[in-house]
Amino acid sequence: MIPTLEWTSEGVRFLDQTRLPLEEIYVLATSYNDVATIIRDMIVRGAPAIGVSAAMGVALGVSRSQATSVETFQPEFNTICDVLAATRPTAVNLFWAIERMRQRFAELATQSGITMEKISDALTQEAQQMYGEDIAACKAMGAHGAELMPKSGTVLTHCNAGALATCGYGTALGVIRAAVERGHAINVFADETRPYLQGARLTAWELLHDNIPTTVLCDNMAASLMRQGNIQAVIVGADRIAANGDVANKIGTYGVAVLAREHGIPFYVAAPWSTIDLATATGDGIPIEQRPAREVTHFNDKQLTPNGAGIENPAFDVTPSKYVTAIITERGVLRAPYDQAMHNMLAEPASVSSN
Repeated sequence: MIPTLEWTSEGVRFLDQTRLPLEEIYVLATSYNDVATIIRDMIVRGAPAIGVSAAMGVALGVSRSQATSVETFQPEFNTICDVLAATRPTAVNLFWAIERMRQRFAELATQSGITMEKISDALTQEAQQMYGEDIAACKAMGAHGAELMPKSGTVLTHCNAGALATCGYGTALGVIRAAVERGHAINVFADETRPYLQGARLTAWELLHDNIPTTVLCDNMAASLMRQGNIQAVIVGADRIAANGDVANKIGTYGVAVLAREHGIPFYVAAPWSTIDLATATGDGIPIEQRPAREVTHFNDKQLTPNGAGIENPAFDVTPSKYVTAIITERGVLRAPYDQAMHNMLAEPASVSSN
Protein backbone atom coordinates (compact mmCIF):
# COMPACT_ATOMS: atom_id res chain seq x y z
CA MET A 1 0.00 0.00 0.00
CA ILE A 2 1.00 3.60 -0.49
CA PRO A 3 2.66 4.72 2.79
CA THR A 4 0.73 7.92 3.53
CA LEU A 5 2.14 8.23 7.05
CA GLU A 6 3.94 6.04 9.52
CA TRP A 7 5.34 6.15 13.05
CA THR A 8 9.12 5.71 13.23
CA SER A 9 11.68 5.91 16.00
CA GLU A 10 12.79 9.31 14.65
CA GLY A 11 9.29 10.82 14.36
CA VAL A 12 6.24 10.64 12.08
CA ARG A 13 7.07 10.17 8.40
CA PHE A 14 4.68 11.64 5.83
CA LEU A 15 4.40 11.38 2.06
CA ASP A 16 4.38 15.01 0.90
CA GLN A 17 1.18 15.14 -1.12
CA THR A 18 1.86 18.67 -2.31
CA ARG A 19 4.70 17.27 -4.46
CA LEU A 20 2.68 14.55 -6.18
CA PRO A 21 2.30 13.28 -8.84
CA LEU A 22 5.75 13.97 -10.23
CA GLU A 23 7.84 13.78 -7.03
CA GLU A 24 7.54 11.12 -4.31
CA ILE A 25 9.15 12.87 -1.35
CA TYR A 26 8.80 12.13 2.36
CA VAL A 27 9.06 14.58 5.23
CA LEU A 28 9.77 13.80 8.89
CA ALA A 29 7.91 15.45 11.75
CA THR A 30 9.95 15.46 14.93
CA SER A 31 7.57 17.55 17.06
CA TYR A 32 3.83 18.04 17.47
CA ASN A 33 4.22 21.51 15.97
CA ASP A 34 5.71 19.90 12.87
CA VAL A 35 2.67 17.64 12.62
CA ALA A 36 0.33 20.63 13.02
CA THR A 37 2.10 22.43 10.17
CA ILE A 38 1.97 19.32 7.97
CA ILE A 39 -1.80 19.04 8.52
CA ARG A 40 -2.42 22.76 8.01
CA ASP A 41 -0.34 22.92 4.83
CA MET A 42 -2.03 19.82 3.38
CA ILE A 43 1.17 17.80 3.16
CA VAL A 44 -1.17 15.19 4.63
CA ARG A 45 -4.89 15.49 3.90
CA GLY A 46 -8.08 13.49 3.93
CA ALA A 47 -10.25 13.22 7.04
CA PRO A 48 -9.17 9.73 8.24
CA ALA A 49 -5.47 10.47 7.64
CA ILE A 50 -5.77 13.83 9.41
CA GLY A 51 -7.28 12.11 12.45
CA VAL A 52 -4.53 9.50 12.77
CA SER A 53 -1.89 12.16 12.05
CA ALA A 54 -3.21 14.24 14.95
CA ALA A 55 -3.14 11.21 17.25
CA MET A 56 0.47 10.55 16.28
CA GLY A 57 1.18 14.25 16.81
CA VAL A 58 -0.12 13.96 20.37
CA ALA A 59 1.98 10.84 20.97
CA LEU A 60 5.01 12.60 19.52
CA GLY A 61 4.47 15.60 21.78
CA VAL A 62 4.27 13.37 24.82
CA SER A 63 7.40 11.44 23.86
CA ARG A 64 9.39 14.67 23.43
CA SER A 65 8.25 16.28 26.68
CA GLN A 66 10.76 17.06 29.43
CA ALA A 67 8.09 16.85 32.13
CA THR A 68 8.85 14.47 34.98
CA SER A 69 5.34 13.99 36.41
CA VAL A 70 1.75 13.84 35.23
CA GLU A 71 0.87 16.93 37.24
CA THR A 72 3.51 19.12 35.65
CA PHE A 73 2.77 17.69 32.19
CA GLN A 74 -1.02 18.29 32.20
CA PRO A 75 -0.87 21.94 30.95
CA GLU A 76 1.60 20.94 28.24
CA PHE A 77 -0.64 18.07 27.16
CA ASN A 78 -3.59 20.44 26.85
CA THR A 79 -1.49 22.77 24.69
CA ILE A 80 -0.42 19.90 22.41
CA CYS A 81 -4.04 18.89 21.86
CA ASP A 82 -5.22 22.48 21.34
CA VAL A 83 -2.52 23.25 18.76
CA LEU A 84 -3.38 20.16 16.72
CA ALA A 85 -7.12 20.82 17.01
CA ALA A 86 -6.68 24.32 15.58
CA THR A 87 -5.24 23.09 12.27
CA ARG A 88 -8.36 22.40 10.18
CA PRO A 89 -11.98 22.89 11.31
CA THR A 90 -14.18 20.74 9.04
CA ALA A 91 -12.89 17.16 9.27
CA VAL A 92 -14.48 15.78 12.43
CA ASN A 93 -12.02 12.85 12.49
CA LEU A 94 -9.39 15.33 13.71
CA PHE A 95 -11.39 16.13 16.84
CA TRP A 96 -12.50 12.53 17.32
CA ALA A 97 -8.88 11.35 17.34
CA ILE A 98 -7.68 14.06 19.71
CA GLU A 99 -10.56 13.39 22.09
CA ARG A 100 -9.70 9.69 22.07
CA MET A 101 -6.11 10.57 23.02
CA ARG A 102 -7.37 12.91 25.75
CA GLN A 103 -9.53 10.16 27.20
CA ARG A 104 -6.68 7.66 27.12
CA PHE A 105 -4.40 10.14 28.88
CA ALA A 106 -7.07 10.80 31.51
CA GLU A 107 -7.36 7.05 32.18
CA LEU A 108 -3.60 6.70 32.54
CA ALA A 109 -3.25 9.76 34.76
CA THR A 110 -5.47 8.19 37.42
CA GLN A 111 -3.29 5.10 37.76
CA SER A 112 -1.21 4.92 40.91
CA GLY A 113 2.52 5.22 40.29
CA ILE A 114 2.14 5.97 36.60
CA THR A 115 5.28 7.39 34.98
CA MET A 116 5.71 9.66 31.99
CA GLU A 117 7.52 6.87 30.17
CA LYS A 118 4.54 4.54 30.60
CA ILE A 119 2.15 7.29 29.47
CA SER A 120 4.27 7.93 26.40
CA ASP A 121 4.40 4.23 25.52
CA ALA A 122 0.64 3.83 26.00
CA LEU A 123 -0.28 6.88 23.89
CA THR A 124 2.10 5.79 21.14
CA GLN A 125 0.43 2.40 21.18
CA GLU A 126 -3.00 4.06 21.05
CA ALA A 127 -2.05 6.10 17.98
CA GLN A 128 -0.60 3.05 16.24
CA GLN A 129 -3.75 1.12 17.07
CA MET A 130 -5.81 3.85 15.41
CA TYR A 131 -3.58 3.50 12.34
CA GLY A 132 -4.36 -0.21 12.13
CA GLU A 133 -8.05 0.34 12.79
CA ASP A 134 -8.24 2.83 9.93
CA ILE A 135 -6.84 0.37 7.40
CA ALA A 136 -9.18 -2.34 8.68
CA ALA A 137 -12.13 0.07 8.41
CA CYS A 138 -11.23 0.89 4.81
CA LYS A 139 -11.03 -2.80 3.92
CA ALA A 140 -14.43 -3.38 5.56
CA MET A 141 -15.94 -0.43 3.66
CA GLY A 142 -14.63 -1.95 0.47
CA ALA A 143 -16.26 -5.27 1.28
CA HIS A 144 -19.60 -3.62 2.09
CA GLY A 145 -19.60 -1.31 -0.91
CA ALA A 146 -18.11 -3.39 -3.72
CA GLU A 147 -21.39 -4.87 -4.86
CA LEU A 148 -22.93 -1.40 -5.14
CA MET A 149 -20.48 -0.64 -7.93
CA PRO A 150 -21.42 -1.52 -11.52
CA LYS A 151 -20.20 -4.87 -12.83
CA SER A 152 -18.82 -2.92 -15.75
CA GLY A 153 -18.81 0.76 -16.61
CA THR A 154 -17.49 4.07 -15.39
CA VAL A 155 -17.55 5.48 -11.86
CA LEU A 156 -17.02 9.20 -11.18
CA THR A 157 -15.25 10.40 -8.07
CA HIS A 158 -14.48 13.88 -6.77
CA CYS A 159 -11.34 14.90 -4.84
CA ASN A 160 -9.25 12.08 -3.36
CA ALA A 161 -10.73 9.56 -0.96
CA GLY A 162 -8.15 6.88 -1.46
CA ALA A 163 -5.07 5.46 0.22
CA LEU A 164 -3.61 8.97 0.27
CA ALA A 165 -6.54 10.26 2.34
CA THR A 166 -6.34 7.40 4.85
CA CYS A 167 -3.71 5.14 6.37
CA GLY A 168 -4.15 2.77 3.44
CA TYR A 169 -6.58 1.34 0.86
CA GLY A 170 -9.01 4.27 0.98
CA THR A 171 -12.70 4.96 1.52
CA ALA A 172 -14.37 5.76 -1.82
CA LEU A 173 -11.37 4.45 -3.77
CA GLY A 174 -11.25 1.50 -1.39
CA VAL A 175 -14.74 0.55 -2.55
CA ILE A 176 -13.59 0.83 -6.17
CA ARG A 177 -10.47 -1.22 -5.38
CA ALA A 178 -12.57 -3.92 -3.71
CA ALA A 179 -14.93 -4.06 -6.69
CA VAL A 180 -12.01 -4.42 -9.10
CA GLU A 181 -10.54 -7.17 -6.89
CA ARG A 182 -13.88 -8.98 -7.22
CA GLY A 183 -13.72 -8.83 -11.00
CA HIS A 184 -15.72 -5.70 -11.80
CA ALA A 185 -14.55 -4.03 -15.01
CA ILE A 186 -14.49 -0.44 -13.78
CA ASN A 187 -13.07 2.67 -15.36
CA VAL A 188 -12.76 5.76 -13.18
CA PHE A 189 -13.47 9.37 -14.09
CA ALA A 190 -11.58 11.59 -11.64
CA ASP A 191 -12.72 15.20 -11.37
CA GLU A 192 -9.64 17.43 -11.29
CA THR A 193 -11.08 19.10 -8.15
CA ARG A 194 -10.00 22.71 -8.35
CA PRO A 195 -8.31 24.64 -6.96
CA TYR A 196 -6.00 22.12 -5.23
CA LEU A 197 -6.36 19.47 -7.94
CA GLN A 198 -6.58 16.50 -5.60
CA GLY A 199 -8.31 14.46 -8.29
CA ALA A 200 -5.92 15.30 -11.10
CA ARG A 201 -2.78 14.99 -8.99
CA LEU A 202 -3.62 12.37 -6.37
CA THR A 203 -6.57 10.18 -7.36
CA ALA A 204 -5.23 9.61 -10.87
CA TRP A 205 -1.74 8.91 -9.50
CA GLU A 206 -2.78 6.25 -7.00
CA LEU A 207 -5.33 4.51 -9.24
CA LEU A 208 -2.84 4.26 -12.09
CA HIS A 209 -0.37 2.97 -9.48
CA ASP A 210 -2.86 0.08 -9.04
CA ASN A 211 -3.46 -0.31 -12.80
CA ILE A 212 -7.07 0.87 -12.57
CA PRO A 213 -8.00 2.73 -15.79
CA THR A 214 -8.48 6.41 -14.94
CA THR A 215 -9.42 9.51 -16.92
CA VAL A 216 -9.08 13.02 -15.47
CA LEU A 217 -12.02 15.37 -16.10
CA CYS A 218 -12.20 19.11 -15.76
CA ASP A 219 -14.75 19.87 -13.05
CA ASN A 220 -17.26 21.26 -15.57
CA MET A 221 -17.39 18.12 -17.74
CA ALA A 222 -19.50 15.80 -15.56
CA ALA A 223 -22.94 17.02 -16.65
CA SER A 224 -22.27 16.45 -20.34
CA LEU A 225 -20.87 12.97 -19.75
CA MET A 226 -23.78 12.03 -17.53
CA ARG A 227 -26.23 13.16 -20.22
CA GLN A 228 -24.42 10.93 -22.71
CA GLY A 229 -24.82 7.93 -20.40
CA ASN A 230 -21.08 7.62 -19.80
CA ILE A 231 -21.23 7.51 -15.99
CA GLN A 232 -22.92 4.64 -14.12
CA ALA A 233 -22.25 5.65 -10.50
CA VAL A 234 -20.65 8.35 -8.35
CA ILE A 235 -18.75 7.67 -5.14
CA VAL A 236 -17.03 10.20 -2.89
CA GLY A 237 -15.58 10.39 0.60
CA ALA A 238 -16.59 12.75 3.41
CA ASP A 239 -15.01 14.99 6.01
CA ARG A 240 -18.06 15.17 8.26
CA ILE A 241 -21.51 13.61 8.13
CA ALA A 242 -24.27 15.21 10.20
CA ALA A 243 -26.82 13.21 12.18
CA ASN A 244 -29.42 13.60 9.41
CA GLY A 245 -27.07 12.33 6.70
CA ASP A 246 -25.98 15.68 5.26
CA VAL A 247 -22.42 15.26 3.95
CA ALA A 248 -19.54 17.75 4.01
CA ASN A 249 -16.96 16.93 1.38
CA LYS A 250 -14.58 18.77 -0.94
CA ILE A 251 -16.04 21.82 -2.64
CA GLY A 252 -17.88 20.80 -5.80
CA THR A 253 -19.35 17.61 -4.36
CA TYR A 254 -22.79 19.18 -3.94
CA GLY A 255 -22.95 20.06 -7.62
CA VAL A 256 -21.97 16.54 -8.62
CA ALA A 257 -24.71 15.12 -6.37
CA VAL A 258 -27.37 17.35 -7.91
CA LEU A 259 -26.26 16.32 -11.40
CA ALA A 260 -26.33 12.65 -10.43
CA ARG A 261 -29.90 12.97 -9.15
CA GLU A 262 -31.02 14.75 -12.32
CA HIS A 263 -29.58 11.97 -14.48
CA GLY A 264 -30.75 9.03 -12.33
CA ILE A 265 -27.23 8.02 -11.29
CA PRO A 266 -26.62 6.60 -7.79
CA PHE A 267 -24.51 8.85 -5.54
CA TYR A 268 -22.63 7.00 -2.81
CA VAL A 269 -20.58 8.29 0.13
CA ALA A 270 -17.91 6.12 1.79
CA ALA A 271 -16.55 7.15 5.18
CA PRO A 272 -15.55 5.56 8.49
CA TRP A 273 -17.92 5.75 11.45
CA SER A 274 -15.61 8.34 13.03
CA THR A 275 -16.65 10.77 10.27
CA ILE A 276 -20.26 10.67 11.48
CA ASP A 277 -20.93 13.58 13.85
CA LEU A 278 -24.08 12.75 15.78
CA ALA A 279 -23.66 15.95 17.81
CA THR A 280 -24.30 18.05 14.68
CA ALA A 281 -27.96 17.80 13.70
CA THR A 282 -27.74 18.98 10.08
CA GLY A 283 -25.21 20.17 7.56
CA ASP A 284 -26.00 23.77 8.49
CA GLY A 285 -23.99 23.23 11.68
CA ILE A 286 -20.82 22.01 9.97
CA PRO A 287 -18.01 24.60 9.96
CA ILE A 288 -16.60 25.21 6.49
CA GLU A 289 -12.88 25.87 6.25
CA GLN A 290 -11.80 28.88 4.21
CA ARG A 291 -8.47 28.32 2.50
CA PRO A 292 -5.95 30.99 1.42
CA ALA A 293 -6.84 33.01 -1.68
CA ARG A 294 -3.46 32.20 -3.21
CA GLU A 295 -4.59 28.64 -3.89
CA VAL A 296 -6.99 30.17 -6.44
CA THR A 297 -4.96 33.11 -7.69
CA HIS A 298 -1.71 31.24 -8.34
CA PHE A 299 -0.46 27.94 -9.66
CA ASN A 300 3.20 27.05 -9.14
CA ASP A 301 3.93 30.71 -8.36
CA LYS A 302 2.31 31.86 -11.61
CA GLN A 303 -0.53 34.32 -11.06
CA LEU A 304 -3.74 33.39 -12.89
CA THR A 305 -6.16 36.12 -11.82
CA PRO A 306 -6.00 39.93 -12.15
CA ASN A 307 -5.00 42.02 -9.17
CA GLY A 308 -8.01 43.33 -7.30
CA ALA A 309 -10.37 40.46 -8.12
CA GLY A 310 -12.26 39.08 -5.13
CA ILE A 311 -11.56 35.44 -4.28
CA GLU A 312 -13.76 32.79 -2.67
CA ASN A 313 -12.02 29.60 -1.55
CA PRO A 314 -14.18 27.44 0.71
CA ALA A 315 -12.55 24.03 1.02
CA PHE A 316 -15.83 22.14 1.41
CA ASP A 317 -19.53 22.22 0.65
CA VAL A 318 -22.48 20.33 2.13
CA THR A 319 -24.58 17.86 0.15
CA PRO A 320 -28.10 17.47 1.59
CA SER A 321 -28.93 13.89 2.51
CA LYS A 322 -31.77 13.72 -0.03
CA TYR A 323 -29.16 13.46 -2.79
CA VAL A 324 -27.26 10.59 -1.13
CA THR A 325 -28.22 7.10 -2.30
CA ALA A 326 -26.32 5.35 0.50
CA ILE A 327 -23.53 5.91 3.02
CA ILE A 328 -20.97 3.09 3.19
CA THR A 329 -19.21 2.62 6.55
CA GLU A 330 -17.09 -0.14 8.03
CA ARG A 331 -20.16 -1.21 10.03
CA GLY A 332 -22.35 -1.57 6.95
CA VAL A 333 -24.40 0.42 4.46
CA LEU A 334 -26.74 3.17 5.65
CA ARG A 335 -29.82 4.21 3.70
CA ALA A 336 -32.40 6.90 4.30
CA PRO A 337 -33.83 7.89 6.69
CA TYR A 338 -30.25 8.32 7.85
CA ASP A 339 -30.97 9.47 11.40
CA GLN A 340 -32.83 6.25 12.11
CA ALA A 341 -30.28 4.12 10.23
CA MET A 342 -27.45 5.63 12.26
CA HIS A 343 -29.33 5.06 15.50
CA ASN A 344 -29.95 1.43 14.60
CA MET A 345 -26.35 0.80 13.52
CA LEU A 346 -24.99 2.54 16.62
CA ALA A 347 -26.92 0.04 18.73
CA GLU A 348 -25.20 -2.87 16.98
CA PRO A 349 -21.79 -4.06 18.24
CA ALA A 350 -18.87 -2.91 16.09
CA SER A 351 -17.07 -5.83 14.46
CA VAL A 352 -14.05 -4.16 12.82
CA SER A 353 -10.65 -4.63 14.43
CA SER A 354 -7.08 -3.79 13.49
CA ASN A 355 -6.15 -7.46 13.14
